[in-house]
Amino acid sequence: MRKLELNVLLIAFISLIAFSCNKKEETKTDPIVDPNAKVQVKLQEVVAEKVEQLYEYTAIVEANAVNNIAPTVPGRIDKIFVEVGDYVRAGQKLVQMDASSLEQAKTQLDNLEVTFKRIDELYKVGGVSKSDWDAQKTALNVARTSYNNLLTNTQLTSPISGIVTLRNYDSGDIYAGNPVLQIQQITPVKMNINVSEAQFTAVKKGMNADIALDVYKDEAFHGKVSLIYPTIDARTHTFPVEISVANQNSKVRPGMYARVTMNFGTSNHVVVPDVAVIKQQGSGDRYVYVYKDGKVSYNKVVLGRRMGDKYEIISGVEDGDKVVISGQTKLTNGKEVEVVE
Repeated sequence: MRKLELNVLLIAFISLIAFSCNKKEETKTDPIVDPNAKVQVKLQEVVAEKVEQLYEYTAIVEANAVNNIAPTVPGRIDKIFVEVGDYVRAGQKLVQMDASSLEQAKTQLDNLEVTFKRIDELYKVGGVSKSDWDAQKTALNVARTSYNNLLTNTQLTSPISGIVTLRNYDSGDIYAGNPVLQIQQITPVKMNINVSEAQFTAVKKGMNADIALDVYKDEAFHGKVSLIYPTIDARTHTFPVEISVANQNSKVRPGMYARVTMNFGTSNHVVVPDVAVIKQQGSGDRYVYVYKDGKVSYNKVVLGRRMGDKYEIISGVEDGDKVVISGQTKLTNGKEVEVVE
């Protein structure tokens, strides 16, 4: 019985020692934090600078004009004279359609011209009435118009100078509705960008634009504003602007991905270090902590250009403000802080 009591006492003593050790460890690893302690931050005074208003837009290169070459009536294609990739001139003959109907129309026109010439001579000497002369003249005009229409639809020519980008038929096929050929004018080319309504009064026809193409990584291209659309999209608050590129060497091709940069002059705006800008989680809003009289305020800002490790601030921070550049993670709006160097 006495042995049992000794064992119980021994177990209780060991438990007491273990509990004391745990309390000491907890005291070492979990120090008490003063909730009133000030967060230490680093500051930087910001100033306004002249900032070039460079805006970059993305666009897809388009042909200046696109023409689908096709007759207005079905028929057999006798001969196609060009292939995809060929350059053609305005007025160049591209396709010869079956000419049997044209030959019949030409024969009819020739006969009517001979007949009218005879009627006209008789009319001059009073041999036929004015109504007969008018009827013959009308018939001749109708035949001439019909012949010219058939001629246009038998010998298909290009209305523009450009490159053949599509061919749907071979010689001998029956035309069935799809264009026989497609011609795209690529000197010049154009691209459309959507510009913010804030620049509506700044965009002028003839303004220069710098263009970069992914396919030509180290080469710069230049264009000009050729068309400004007069209305603004109420949903996006943007308006289309057309940029034209002369493209004399034909290096720029429709479908290429382009980045267009336009310079709208300079503006006097505050510039802050990028480390001072905080993105609010769950939204696209950006904020900067501004220091004043020992406290910080959480200011929503509108960003402009990014310039290396700095941001242009359109609004939200004033010239001469001191912004927090270190220690933001522990801050809240209105919190007192301790400034460190």
